[in-house]
Amino acid sequence: MARFDGLTVLITGAAGGFGRRAAERFAAEGARLVLSDMDETRLAALASSLDTEVATLAGDIADETLSERLVALAPERFGGLDVALNNAGIVHDMMKLPSIASEDARKVIEIDLLGVFYAMKHQLPVMERQFRKDGRRAAVVNIASVAGIAGAPRLSVYAAAKHGVVGLTRSAAAEYATKGVRVNAVCPSFARTAMVEKSLPQGEAERGATEAELVRGVPMKRLAEVDEIVEVILFAADPKNSFMTGQTLAADGGITAI
Repeated sequence: MARFDGLTVLITGAAGGFGRRAAERFAAEGARLVLSDMDETRLAALASSLDTEVATLAGDIADETLSERLVALAPERFGGLDVALNNAGIVHDMMKLPSIASEDARKVIEIDLLGVFYAMKHQLPVMERQFRKDGRRAAVVNIASVAGIAGAPRLSVYAAAKHGVVGLTRSAAAEYATKGVRVNAVCPSFARTAMVEKSLPQGEAERGATEAELVRGVPMKRLAEVDEIVEVILFAADPKNSFMTGQTLAADGGITAI
């Protein structure tokens, strides 16, 4: 039996990066999916490519009504909610704190931090009710960042938002530890996602120099591959991993080891 046979998994930011690959992996392991992303076209294309039952709802995770409607889809379509992967996020350009536009800072906080808050605000009560009703256990996996457990020069607002995600994760884990819900955060360093690739220069020499700068503090001296991070996500969500909650799983090539 596959790890997620018959379970319902909700994923935000599902159309690209970690979200897309996680959707493919959860589907391959038997899960039914509730997917959301701002890009409705790419979301529909992903849903049609998956060999499982899928419900979709496009929208902005910074809008609380999206989370409310998205969470309602899970019991409505599939009878419950077993795993929530809160993955949607953005990053601002790398620059010193005073140079960050206040509008950009607000947008990062609204999506990366408040988006996770809104999601959990609606996910946790559904999961708790299921546990009270029939002992059905659930897991929340929040995508934070190594910038959520350490300082991140030139990414200060992003780091602040991700520190907030870690705070929400730990607090909710303690609140729901006896209510059948595990809550953990995955904290990647730079990975070869479209968001990171887009930030790299197009010229080969400049691209190489920029990538070298990104991994300068990484003991492994390379970017993470998307599959390496998704493997950690599946580990955190695995029902057999039943005694781990409130943790920040750093998939960072050794950054936090030094």
